[in-house]
Amino acid sequence: MIRCLVVDDEPLALHIVEDYISKVPFLQLIKATTNPIEALTLVQEGNIDLVFLDVQMPELTGIQFLKISNGKTKVILTTAYPEYALEGYELDVVDYLLKPIAFDRFFKAVQKAQGIIQPSAKPVAVAETAPQSDILSDFIFVKSEHKIQKVYLRDILFIEGLKDYISIFTSTERIITLQNMKKMEDALPERHFIRVHKSYIVSLNKIDSIERSRIWIGDKIIPVGDTYRDPFFKIIDGKNI
Repeated sequence: MIRCLVVDDEPLALHIVEDYISKVPFLQLIKATTNPIEALTLVQEGNIDLVFLDVQMPELTGIQFLKISNGKTKVILTTAYPEYALEGYELDVVDYLLKPIAFDRFFKAVQKAQGIIQPSAKPVAVAETAPQSDILSDFIFVKSEHKIQKVYLRDILFIEGLKDYISIFTSTERIITLQNMKKMEDALPERHFIRVHKSYIVSLNKIDSIERSRIWIGDKIIPVGDTYRDPFFKIIDGKNI
């Protein structure tokens, strides 16, 4: 078992990572805390193999935490701010997860950590026993207006990117959040969602029909951009009968 510690000053973010850890057979949660000083003490005692570490925390930033811990544990950074990625990798982090974190992306990161911490483990056997992302139960959290909203992946029809925000269209509502398309694309499982245009990500499960370079989802027509055409139709061709 890989002994894990989760450090984040947002209780909701702690809960999400705790839930994800519980789904992975080779991970054991030792502690989830909003207090980075408490977390650092546990690391220095040598009881932790892997830390899921937020970057922006008031008492001690994730980058400061990394420097003080001095390689005593492996670290996966979890943050909404991509600008810290380079510094994180310079400090030898295992991976860098951008919020909102989808389970598929989380699982890829912990598989990478397992390969480092337990190099003798067999990745194929782990992949067979570990839970795969289930679009019926998986979800993300997004900030919308003055609240953080839970969005089930199964409900998402498509996502539209605008200048400073994105719109998530579900079967019942439109959710507007300050976010960029790249971060959202990385957070969604590749098996179910694909970027088809600089301004659109679609759920493959929700596509009703395709004509030339246009996708129909309900009464919405979504264009397929030149840059995204080949990867999109390669996936579609693979599902043709």
